[in-house]
Amino acid sequence: MSEINPIKILIVGCGNMGIAHATAYHNFPEFEICGLVSRGDSKIKLNEQLQGNYPLFSDFDEALIQSKPDAVCISTYPDTHEEFALKSLEAGCHIFIEKPLADTIVGCERIIAKAKEVEKKVVVGYILRHHPSWIRFIEEAEKLGKPLVMRMNLNQQSQGYMWDVHRNLMKSLSPIVDCGVHYIDVMCQMTRSKPISVSAIGARLTNDISEDNYNYGQLQIRFEDGSVGWYEAGWGPMVSETAFFVKDVFGPKGSVSITAKDAGASGQSDNVDSHTKTESIRVHHAEIDSKNKFIKADEWIDLKDEPDHQELCNREQRYFLKAIQENINLEDHLEDALNSLKIAFACDESVKTGETVKL
Repeated sequence: MSEINPIKILIVGCGNMGIAHATAYHNFPEFEICGLVSRGDSKIKLNEQLQGNYPLFSDFDEALIQSKPDAVCISTYPDTHEEFALKSLEAGCHIFIEKPLADTIVGCERIIAKAKEVEKKVVVGYILRHHPSWIRFIEEAEKLGKPLVMRMNLNQQSQGYMWDVHRNLMKSLSPIVDCGVHYIDVMCQMTRSKPISVSAIGARLTNDISEDNYNYGQLQIRFEDGSVGWYEAGWGPMVSETAFFVKDVFGPKGSVSITAKDAGASGQSDNVDSHTKTESIRVHHAEIDSKNKFIKADEWIDLKDEPDHQELCNREQRYFLKAIQENINLEDHLEDALNSLKIAFACDESVKTGETVKL
């Protein structure tokens, strides 16, 4: 594609992530937004923000027919992902879709099969894979030897608009499934080992969600190489902000930790910009001398020049563009997205049954 023939893209969902992706498309000459789709007024506000005078739609099917896009960006709630993705692929469109790919494993498999059938690209929004600091975090973890102990969380003391967002998300998924896929993906990259079992606990702390869901969960994964990892996520106005931002790994040779003083400060837990911010990485070396004293001082890797949330979304869209233009094989990308979701759903099963789930 060139500037003369930009990729016509339909934006579906105009919330936090939809706004960020639409902003990227608006600023990239290789793309041309051909419509904004949402059920409420968010599309109007986004159109005003972009000053793009783009066509507005309340109905996805109508938008797909009238706008005739080359590609579709899906940033809606997970329970719509499968339907919108399959219809987009059937219409001959490439897809950028926010995680998770679908709200069921069968739905994910249908999307992957359809993409292969119609020979169109599907890129899933695993934003941390495009973050240079998280890439470095994983690289440093790989130097620690095996087994690894991986400790991560992202608890969000949500209120106002974000509590509305979280309650809507929990109509289809729990926090450890929706957010957990990111960190499960990171753990799998760190260990390069097969996960063999999971266990998880959860608690329903509000009547604002259905009786079969929970707004706090903690999962544990055991890997074939002996590595273990845990991740916890809680959403809601009752959630504590104490130690809500833990990103930490240790192995036989030492440890590596993300230390985000500003992003981890009080009042930042439901701020989307703080969720990817790292600021600095602390590398600890375990080697000791004959007196059991550490031989090397801890190292600090300064990450103050890291990209903000919008730039990360820009990078995701550059990758999407490259996948289309260069016909990148995305089979491994989609298999990774499917596998991390399988693990997350196994954790969900463990919460509900109280049993360890073998993978």
